[in-house]
Amino acid sequence: MRLIATDRLLAPTAGLLLWGMSGAPAPAAVDFTRDIVPILRNSCVECHGPERQKGKLRLDAREHIFKGESGDWVVQPGKPEDSELYRRVTLPPDDLDIMPSEGDPLTKEQQELLRAWIDEGAEWPEGFVLEVEGAPTGAEGTLAEFKPAESEIEAVAQLESLGVSAPPVARNVNWRQVNFRVLGTNATDSTLVPLEKIAGLVDLNLAGTSITDAGLSHLAGLTNLTTLHLEKTGITGEGLKYLKDLGQLTYLNLYDTRVTDDALKHLEPLKSLKKLYLWQTEVTEEGVAALKAALPDAEINTGWELTALAKPEETEEEATRDEAEKPAKEDEKGEEKEQDKKEDEEKDKEPDNEDP
Repeated sequence: MRLIATDRLLAPTAGLLLWGMSGAPAPAAVDFTRDIVPILRNSCVECHGPERQKGKLRLDAREHIFKGESGDWVVQPGKPEDSELYRRVTLPPDDLDIMPSEGDPLTKEQQELLRAWIDEGAEWPEGFVLEVEGAPTGAEGTLAEFKPAESEIEAVAQLESLGVSAPPVARNVNWRQVNFRVLGTNATDSTLVPLEKIAGLVDLNLAGTSITDAGLSHLAGLTNLTTLHLEKTGITGEGLKYLKDLGQLTYLNLYDTRVTDDALKHLEPLKSLKKLYLWQTEVTEEGVAALKAALPDAEINTGWELTALAKPEETEEEATRDEAEKPAKEDEKGEEKEQDKKEDEEKDKEPDNEDP
């Protein structure tokens, strides 16, 4: 079964309001959904999730990771060296206590992402839970059998030679996820060409890259794709027409792009779409309403509600700051008046040098 992330963006915290906004390449703040969820999903939750809790440990929700006394948490916010989770994943491969205990150890990049996430406070949005959901699955809910062609294996090798991460989504399967984060803005439309040969691609992250609408043409044949990150790219939305045949797509992130209402029409054929992010785009309420009518089962997040919630807080904060600064400003005015008064008195004491 494939694990994907679901969330309820309800907590009115500064960190949550900025959720998904850090799609730029390193150096940048770690993005929980983009950087940490794939690690937990593919290397941790199989043994520490809802169906299996090895060592009585669950890592699929905030309330499980931060359970009990703070000193007992496997993740110590701001203290990676004191976090048991980080210690375990960085043990030597032959150590009996290493995590994951099954499959390949985390790569150095994955270890550093976990360390940075913990060091930055281990942000985990309230309500965010790793859940089990199918796609593509077999008759009994397990991942469907898939055997890649030789051309796909070569394409994967080509991407990996560029430093692009392209691992399997789980052990002993050939479905893959590809992340261009390491290339960042160096990833252009031409860099995406090998993707055309990777039929087993189910999870693609292009956030923060320099791709354009034209580059999305290389994704047109990826009919097994379920997750697609396009946030913080230069697309305007015209290229979304190349996604119309991606019938398995359930997650699409278009945050901080120039997508418009006209572009949203290209998404109407995506009947499997469950989550769509449109924060800081050029869409309007009318355009979103029209898309919602075509995709009634999709959760469309625009960020408008959270922005409205934030404004009163900002206004109150400004008022509090002004009130705090008021005595100081009054003191300054008083001092200025006192100084002017002294200067006038000094002038009156000065002798009159004019001739009688």
